[in-house]
Amino acid sequence: MDYSKKRWLILLASCFINLCIGSMYAWSVFSTPMAAYLQQLTGQPITAADLAIVFVVCNSIGPITMITGGKINDTFGPKLVIFVGGVMFGGGMLLCGYASHISQLILFYGIITGLGLGMVYGSTISTSIKFFPDKRGLVGGLTTALFGISSVIIPPIAAAITQHMGVIASFKIIGLAFLLIVCICSLFMQKCPDHFKPAGWQPKISTIASTHPDKNWRQMLQTPVFYLLMVLLMCGAVAGLMCIAMASPLAQNLIGMDTIQATAAVSTLALFNVCGRIVAGFLSDKFGRINTLALACLLSIIGLYLIYSAGRGDTTLFYISISLIGICFGAFMGVFPGLTADQFGVKNNSVNFGIMFCGFAIAGYVGPTIMNSVFGATHSYKDAFLIGIAFCVVGLISTFIFKQVNRHVVSY
Repeated sequence: MDYSKKRWLILLASCFINLCIGSMYAWSVFSTPMAAYLQQLTGQPITAADLAIVFVVCNSIGPITMITGGKINDTFGPKLVIFVGGVMFGGGMLLCGYASHISQLILFYGIITGLGLGMVYGSTISTSIKFFPDKRGLVGGLTTALFGISSVIIPPIAAAITQHMGVIASFKIIGLAFLLIVCICSLFMQKCPDHFKPAGWQPKISTIASTHPDKNWRQMLQTPVFYLLMVLLMCGAVAGLMCIAMASPLAQNLIGMDTIQATAAVSTLALFNVCGRIVAGFLSDKFGRINTLALACLLSIIGLYLIYSAGRGDTTLFYISISLIGICFGAFMGVFPGLTADQFGVKNNSVNFGIMFCGFAIAGYVGPTIMNSVFGATHSYKDAFLIGIAFCVVGLISTFIFKQVNRHVVSY
Protein backbone atom coordinates (compact mmCIF):
# COMPACT_ATOMS: atom_id res chain seq x y z
CA MET A 1 0.00 0.00 0.00
CA ASP A 2 1.37 3.43 -1.00
CA TYR A 3 1.05 5.29 2.29
CA SER A 4 2.95 8.27 0.83
CA LYS A 5 -0.16 9.07 -1.20
CA LYS A 6 -2.81 7.66 1.12
CA ARG A 7 -1.57 9.77 4.02
CA TRP A 8 -3.17 12.83 2.41
CA LEU A 9 -6.57 11.14 2.47
CA ILE A 10 -6.00 10.22 6.11
CA LEU A 11 -5.09 13.85 6.85
CA LEU A 12 -8.25 15.04 5.07
CA ALA A 13 -10.41 12.62 7.07
CA SER A 14 -8.74 13.81 10.29
CA CYS A 15 -9.51 17.42 9.41
CA PHE A 16 -13.20 16.66 8.76
CA ILE A 17 -13.43 14.77 12.04
CA ASN A 18 -11.80 17.58 14.01
CA LEU A 19 -14.11 20.10 12.36
CA CYS A 20 -17.02 18.21 13.93
CA ILE A 21 -15.63 17.67 17.42
CA GLY A 22 -14.42 21.28 17.67
CA SER A 23 -18.09 22.19 18.03
CA MET A 24 -17.67 21.76 21.78
CA TYR A 25 -16.59 25.41 21.75
CA ALA A 26 -20.06 26.31 20.47
CA TRP A 27 -21.47 25.62 23.94
CA SER A 28 -22.13 29.33 24.52
CA VAL A 29 -24.65 29.21 21.65
CA PHE A 30 -26.57 26.44 23.39
CA SER A 31 -26.25 27.60 27.00
CA THR A 32 -28.59 30.62 27.01
CA PRO A 33 -31.54 29.01 25.15
CA MET A 34 -31.04 25.76 27.10
CA ALA A 35 -31.12 27.66 30.38
CA ALA A 36 -34.37 29.32 29.30
CA TYR A 37 -35.80 25.93 28.30
CA LEU A 38 -34.88 24.31 31.63
CA GLN A 39 -36.23 27.29 33.55
CA GLN A 40 -39.55 26.99 31.75
CA LEU A 41 -39.57 23.23 32.28
CA THR A 42 -38.71 23.24 35.99
CA GLY A 43 -40.06 26.60 37.06
CA GLN A 44 -36.74 27.36 38.79
CA PRO A 45 -34.50 30.34 37.92
CA ILE A 46 -31.66 29.03 35.72
CA THR A 47 -29.14 31.16 33.84
CA ALA A 48 -26.38 30.44 31.32
CA ALA A 49 -23.87 30.93 34.13
CA ASP A 50 -25.48 28.01 35.99
CA LEU A 51 -24.70 25.80 33.00
CA ALA A 52 -21.02 26.83 32.81
CA ILE A 53 -20.12 23.69 34.75
CA VAL A 54 -21.22 21.63 31.73
CA PHE A 55 -18.51 23.21 29.54
CA VAL A 56 -15.89 22.97 32.29
CA VAL A 57 -16.53 19.23 32.71
CA CYS A 58 -16.48 18.59 28.96
CA ASN A 59 -13.25 20.57 28.56
CA SER A 60 -11.52 18.90 31.50
CA ILE A 61 -12.44 15.25 31.11
CA GLY A 62 -11.01 14.61 27.64
CA PRO A 63 -7.49 13.53 28.72
CA ILE A 64 -8.95 10.42 30.39
CA THR A 65 -9.90 8.89 27.04
CA MET A 66 -7.03 10.54 25.19
CA ILE A 67 -4.80 8.32 27.32
CA THR A 68 -6.85 5.09 27.34
CA GLY A 69 -7.92 5.48 23.72
CA GLY A 70 -4.38 6.45 22.84
CA LYS A 71 -3.10 3.07 24.03
CA ILE A 72 -5.60 1.30 21.76
CA ASN A 73 -4.68 3.68 18.92
CA ASP A 74 -0.95 3.05 19.26
CA THR A 75 -1.53 -0.73 19.43
CA PHE A 76 -4.31 -1.45 16.95
CA GLY A 77 -4.75 1.77 14.99
CA PRO A 78 -7.16 4.71 15.05
CA LYS A 79 -10.20 3.29 13.21
CA LEU A 80 -11.89 1.65 16.22
CA VAL A 81 -10.98 4.43 18.63
CA ILE A 82 -12.39 7.17 16.42
CA PHE A 83 -15.53 5.17 15.56
CA VAL A 84 -16.38 4.58 19.24
CA GLY A 85 -15.42 8.14 20.13
CA GLY A 86 -17.66 9.46 17.36
CA VAL A 87 -20.62 7.48 18.70
CA MET A 88 -19.98 8.93 22.16
CA PHE A 89 -19.44 12.50 20.97
CA GLY A 90 -22.41 12.70 18.65
CA GLY A 91 -24.57 10.50 20.88
CA GLY A 92 -23.89 12.68 23.90
CA MET A 93 -25.01 15.78 22.03
CA LEU A 94 -28.08 13.96 20.72
CA LEU A 95 -29.02 12.89 24.26
CA CYS A 96 -28.87 16.54 25.35
CA GLY A 97 -32.02 16.94 23.28
CA TYR A 98 -33.78 14.81 25.90
CA ALA A 99 -32.29 16.51 28.98
CA SER A 100 -34.61 17.97 31.60
CA HIS A 101 -32.10 18.83 34.34
CA ILE A 102 -28.60 20.31 34.67
CA SER A 103 -27.28 17.00 36.02
CA GLN A 104 -28.36 15.31 32.79
CA LEU A 105 -26.53 17.92 30.73
CA ILE A 106 -23.41 17.30 32.80
CA LEU A 107 -23.74 13.56 32.09
CA PHE A 108 -24.64 13.81 28.40
CA TYR A 109 -22.59 16.79 27.22
CA GLY A 110 -19.97 17.12 29.95
CA ILE A 111 -19.06 13.46 30.45
CA ILE A 112 -20.19 11.38 27.44
CA THR A 113 -19.42 14.01 24.80
CA GLY A 114 -16.23 15.03 26.63
CA LEU A 115 -14.94 11.46 26.80
CA GLY A 116 -15.78 10.92 23.13
CA LEU A 117 -13.96 14.13 22.28
CA GLY A 118 -10.80 12.94 24.02
CA MET A 119 -10.77 9.62 22.16
CA VAL A 120 -11.21 11.25 18.76
CA TYR A 121 -8.99 14.32 19.17
CA GLY A 122 -5.97 12.43 20.41
CA SER A 123 -6.20 9.77 17.70
CA THR A 124 -6.62 12.09 14.71
CA ILE A 125 -3.71 14.32 15.67
CA SER A 126 -1.34 11.54 16.68
CA THR A 127 -2.08 9.50 13.55
CA SER A 128 -1.63 12.47 11.24
CA ILE A 129 1.69 13.42 12.82
CA LYS A 130 3.01 9.87 12.46
CA PHE A 131 2.27 9.93 8.72
CA PHE A 132 4.01 13.29 8.24
CA PRO A 133 7.48 13.19 9.85
CA ASP A 134 8.53 15.70 7.19
CA LYS A 135 5.82 18.24 8.12
CA ARG A 136 5.13 17.47 11.76
CA GLY A 137 4.55 21.06 12.90
CA LEU A 138 2.43 22.06 9.92
CA VAL A 139 0.22 18.96 10.13
CA GLY A 140 -0.22 19.41 13.87
CA GLY A 141 -1.25 22.99 13.14
CA LEU A 142 -3.71 21.99 10.40
CA THR A 143 -5.45 19.25 12.36
CA THR A 144 -5.83 21.42 15.45
CA ALA A 145 -6.83 24.40 13.27
CA LEU A 146 -9.85 22.53 11.91
CA PHE A 147 -10.77 21.78 15.52
CA GLY A 148 -10.53 25.50 16.25
CA ILE A 149 -12.28 26.79 13.12
CA SER A 150 -15.32 24.78 14.13
CA SER A 151 -16.01 27.50 16.69
CA VAL A 152 -16.38 29.94 13.78
CA ILE A 153 -18.48 27.73 11.49
CA ILE A 154 -20.73 25.77 13.85
CA PRO A 155 -22.18 28.55 16.08
CA PRO A 156 -24.08 30.32 13.24
CA ILE A 157 -25.46 26.97 12.07
CA ALA A 158 -26.46 25.97 15.59
CA ALA A 159 -27.95 29.42 16.23
CA ALA A 160 -30.02 29.26 13.02
CA ILE A 161 -31.39 25.80 13.86
CA THR A 162 -32.13 26.90 17.42
CA GLN A 163 -33.91 30.03 16.24
CA HIS A 164 -36.18 28.16 13.82
CA MET A 165 -36.65 24.81 15.58
CA GLY A 166 -35.62 25.30 19.20
CA VAL A 167 -32.56 24.26 21.21
CA ILE A 168 -33.79 20.71 21.77
CA ALA A 169 -34.08 20.07 18.03
CA SER A 170 -30.69 21.72 17.53
CA PHE A 171 -28.98 19.26 19.88
CA LYS A 172 -30.63 16.29 18.19
CA ILE A 173 -29.91 17.37 14.60
CA ILE A 174 -26.31 18.44 15.18
CA GLY A 175 -25.55 15.44 17.39
CA LEU A 176 -26.84 12.95 14.82
CA ALA A 177 -25.03 14.70 11.97
CA PHE A 178 -21.69 14.66 13.82
CA LEU A 179 -22.14 11.04 14.86
CA LEU A 180 -22.56 10.01 11.22
CA ILE A 181 -19.74 12.20 9.84
CA VAL A 182 -17.15 11.14 12.41
CA CYS A 183 -18.01 7.44 12.17
CA ILE A 184 -17.91 7.46 8.35
CA CYS A 185 -14.59 9.35 8.28
CA SER A 186 -13.14 6.88 10.80
CA LEU A 187 -13.36 4.18 8.11
CA PHE A 188 -10.64 6.00 6.12
CA MET A 189 -8.16 6.04 9.01
CA GLN A 190 -5.18 3.67 9.03
CA LYS A 191 -2.46 2.75 11.47
CA CYS A 192 0.89 4.22 10.47
CA PRO A 193 3.61 1.59 9.91
CA ASP A 194 6.55 1.73 12.30
CA HIS A 195 9.44 3.92 11.10
CA PHE A 196 7.37 5.21 8.17
CA LYS A 197 9.11 7.65 5.84
CA PRO A 198 7.30 9.25 2.87
CA ALA A 199 8.74 8.48 -0.55
CA GLY A 200 11.71 10.67 -1.46
CA TRP A 201 12.14 12.13 2.03
CA GLN A 202 15.21 11.72 4.19
CA PRO A 203 15.62 13.30 7.64
CA LYS A 204 18.04 16.18 7.80
CA ILE A 205 21.30 15.61 9.61
CA SER A 206 20.22 18.01 12.38
CA THR A 207 16.98 16.09 12.80
CA ILE A 208 18.79 12.77 13.03
CA ALA A 209 21.17 14.19 15.59
CA SER A 210 18.33 15.42 17.72
CA THR A 211 16.07 12.39 17.54
CA HIS A 212 14.97 11.14 20.93
CA PRO A 213 14.39 7.41 21.44
CA ASP A 214 10.77 6.30 21.69
CA LYS A 215 9.57 6.41 25.28
CA ASN A 216 6.45 4.84 26.70
CA TRP A 217 4.37 6.77 29.22
CA ARG A 218 6.21 5.35 32.23
CA GLN A 219 9.58 6.36 30.83
CA MET A 220 8.21 9.76 29.87
CA LEU A 221 6.96 10.39 33.42
CA GLN A 222 10.46 9.66 34.73
CA THR A 223 11.93 12.58 32.79
CA PRO A 224 11.95 16.07 34.37
CA VAL A 225 11.40 17.53 30.90
CA PHE A 226 7.87 16.11 30.82
CA TYR A 227 6.80 18.10 33.87
CA LEU A 228 8.49 21.21 32.51
CA LEU A 229 6.58 20.87 29.24
CA MET A 230 3.27 20.21 30.97
CA VAL A 231 3.73 23.36 33.07
CA LEU A 232 4.54 25.26 29.87
CA LEU A 233 1.37 23.97 28.18
CA MET A 234 -0.78 24.83 31.19
CA CYS A 235 0.65 28.35 31.51
CA GLY A 236 0.36 29.00 27.78
CA ALA A 237 -3.23 27.79 27.60
CA VAL A 238 -4.52 29.70 30.65
CA ALA A 239 -4.48 33.08 28.91
CA GLY A 240 -6.45 31.82 25.93
CA LEU A 241 -8.99 29.88 27.96
CA MET A 242 -9.57 32.86 30.25
CA CYS A 243 -10.73 34.85 27.24
CA ILE A 244 -12.33 32.11 25.12
CA ALA A 245 -14.68 31.04 27.88
CA MET A 246 -15.70 34.63 28.70
CA ALA A 247 -15.18 36.51 25.42
CA SER A 248 -18.73 37.83 25.07
CA PRO A 249 -19.13 38.95 28.73
CA LEU A 250 -15.67 40.57 28.53
CA ALA A 251 -16.61 42.57 25.46
CA GLN A 252 -19.82 43.77 27.07
CA ASN A 253 -18.54 44.32 30.61
CA LEU A 254 -15.16 45.91 29.86
CA ILE A 255 -15.72 47.69 26.57
CA GLY A 256 -19.48 48.26 26.60
CA MET A 257 -20.21 46.38 23.37
CA ASP A 258 -23.74 45.28 22.56
CA THR A 259 -24.61 41.65 21.89
CA ILE A 260 -23.98 41.81 18.13
CA GLN A 261 -20.59 43.51 18.58
CA ALA A 262 -19.64 41.02 21.29
CA THR A 263 -20.50 38.13 18.96
CA ALA A 264 -18.19 39.62 16.33
CA ALA A 265 -15.43 39.80 18.94
CA VAL A 266 -15.94 36.12 19.77
CA SER A 267 -15.62 35.22 16.07
CA THR A 268 -12.46 37.34 15.78
CA LEU A 269 -10.86 35.55 18.72
CA ALA A 270 -11.77 32.18 17.21
CA LEU A 271 -10.43 33.15 13.78
CA PHE A 272 -7.04 34.26 15.11
CA ASN A 273 -6.95 31.12 17.25
CA VAL A 274 -7.21 29.08 14.04
CA CYS A 275 -4.61 31.18 12.22
CA GLY A 276 -2.21 30.80 15.14
CA ARG A 277 -2.36 27.01 14.91
CA ILE A 278 -1.41 26.92 11.23
CA VAL A 279 1.15 29.73 11.26
CA ALA A 280 2.86 28.56 14.46
CA GLY A 281 2.93 24.97 13.20
CA PHE A 282 4.67 26.12 10.03
CA LEU A 283 7.10 28.39 11.90
CA SER A 284 7.95 25.66 14.39
CA ASP A 285 9.17 23.43 11.54
CA LYS A 286 11.45 26.26 10.38
CA PHE A 287 12.67 27.94 13.57
CA GLY A 288 12.10 25.39 16.34
CA ARG A 289 9.09 24.57 18.48
CA ILE A 290 10.37 26.02 21.75
CA ASN A 291 11.40 29.27 20.05
CA THR A 292 7.89 29.55 18.64
CA LEU A 293 6.29 28.93 22.04
CA ALA A 294 8.60 31.44 23.73
CA LEU A 295 7.40 34.07 21.26
CA ALA A 296 3.79 33.04 21.95
CA CYS A 297 4.30 33.54 25.71
CA LEU A 298 5.78 36.98 25.10
CA LEU A 299 2.94 38.05 22.80
CA SER A 300 0.39 36.69 25.30
CA ILE A 301 1.85 38.95 27.97
CA ILE A 302 1.45 41.92 25.65
CA GLY A 303 -2.10 40.90 24.73
CA LEU A 304 -3.17 40.45 28.35
CA TYR A 305 -1.67 43.79 29.34
CA LEU A 306 -3.50 45.54 26.49
CA ILE A 307 -6.83 44.05 27.53
CA TYR A 308 -6.05 45.01 31.14
CA SER A 309 -5.45 48.58 29.95
CA ALA A 310 -8.63 48.74 27.84
CA GLY A 311 -11.61 50.72 29.09
CA ARG A 312 -15.12 51.55 27.96
CA GLY A 313 -15.17 52.30 24.26
CA ASP A 314 -11.61 51.06 23.56
CA THR A 315 -12.84 48.79 20.80
CA THR A 316 -9.68 48.85 18.68
CA LEU A 317 -7.43 48.07 21.64
CA PHE A 318 -9.73 45.22 22.64
CA TYR A 319 -9.63 43.70 19.16
CA ILE A 320 -5.82 43.93 19.06
CA SER A 321 -5.55 42.24 22.44
CA ILE A 322 -7.90 39.35 21.73
CA SER A 323 -6.25 38.84 18.33
CA LEU A 324 -2.85 38.44 20.00
CA ILE A 325 -4.28 36.15 22.66
CA GLY A 326 -6.06 34.06 20.03
CA ILE A 327 -2.91 33.65 17.92
CA CYS A 328 -0.84 32.64 20.94
CA PHE A 329 -3.39 30.16 22.27
CA GLY A 330 -3.56 28.63 18.79
CA ALA A 331 0.24 28.40 18.75
CA PHE A 332 0.27 26.21 21.84
CA MET A 333 -2.48 23.98 20.50
CA GLY A 334 -0.77 23.61 17.11
CA VAL A 335 2.83 23.14 18.24
CA PHE A 336 2.50 20.84 21.26
CA PRO A 337 1.50 17.62 19.43
CA GLY A 338 4.68 17.83 17.35
CA LEU A 339 6.80 18.90 20.31
CA THR A 340 5.62 15.88 22.31
CA ALA A 341 6.48 13.56 19.40
CA ASP A 342 9.89 15.25 18.99
CA GLN A 343 10.74 14.83 22.64
CA PHE A 344 9.39 11.36 23.41
CA GLY A 345 9.13 9.69 19.99
CA VAL A 346 6.19 8.92 17.72
CA LYS A 347 5.62 5.24 18.59
CA ASN A 348 3.64 5.95 21.76
CA ASN A 349 2.64 9.49 20.96
CA SER A 350 -1.11 8.91 21.31
CA VAL A 351 -0.75 7.97 24.98
CA ASN A 352 2.08 10.39 25.67
CA PHE A 353 0.25 13.37 24.16
CA GLY A 354 -2.89 12.38 26.06
CA ILE A 355 -0.98 12.55 29.33
CA MET A 356 0.71 15.79 28.28
CA PHE A 357 -2.72 17.20 27.45
CA CYS A 358 -3.55 17.08 31.17
CA GLY A 359 -1.79 20.45 31.27
CA PHE A 360 -4.48 21.81 28.97
CA ALA A 361 -7.23 20.22 31.07
CA ILE A 362 -5.85 21.93 34.17
CA ALA A 363 -5.79 25.23 32.28
CA GLY A 364 -9.39 24.59 31.21
CA TYR A 365 -10.36 24.68 34.87
CA VAL A 366 -7.93 27.33 36.08
CA GLY A 367 -8.58 29.96 33.38
CA PRO A 368 -12.37 30.30 33.73
CA THR A 369 -12.13 29.87 37.51
CA ILE A 370 -9.75 32.83 37.77
CA MET A 371 -12.15 34.95 35.75
CA ASN A 372 -15.21 33.99 37.80
CA SER A 373 -13.42 34.33 41.14
CA VAL A 374 -11.99 37.76 40.37
CA PHE A 375 -15.32 39.00 39.02
CA GLY A 376 -17.12 37.68 42.10
CA ALA A 377 -14.70 39.49 44.40
CA THR A 378 -14.29 42.78 42.52
CA HIS A 379 -17.24 42.93 40.08
CA SER A 380 -14.64 43.41 37.33
CA TYR A 381 -12.49 41.10 35.22
CA LYS A 382 -9.47 43.40 35.08
CA ASP A 383 -7.32 41.95 37.87
CA ALA A 384 -7.69 38.47 36.37
CA PHE A 385 -5.45 39.54 33.49
CA LEU A 386 -2.60 40.34 35.87
CA ILE A 387 -2.84 36.77 37.13
CA GLY A 388 -2.84 35.58 33.53
CA ILE A 389 0.32 37.60 32.86
CA ALA A 390 1.99 35.85 35.80
CA PHE A 391 1.18 32.46 34.26
CA CYS A 392 2.66 33.59 30.92
CA VAL A 393 5.84 34.78 32.63
CA VAL A 394 6.22 31.33 34.21
CA GLY A 395 5.67 29.81 30.77
CA LEU A 396 8.32 32.05 29.22
CA ILE A 397 10.80 31.11 31.93
CA SER A 398 9.98 27.45 31.26
CA THR A 399 11.04 27.81 27.62
CA PHE A 400 14.46 29.13 28.67
CA ILE A 401 14.91 26.31 31.17
CA PHE A 402 13.92 23.77 28.51
CA LYS A 403 16.49 25.18 26.08
CA GLN A 404 19.19 24.91 28.73
CA VAL A 405 18.25 21.33 29.52
CA ASN A 406 18.20 20.47 25.79
CA ARG A 407 21.01 22.76 24.64
CA HIS A 408 22.69 19.74 23.01
CA VAL A 409 19.61 19.18 20.83
CA VAL A 410 20.07 20.94 17.53
CA SER A 411 16.49 21.07 16.24
CA TYR A 412 15.06 22.99 19.18
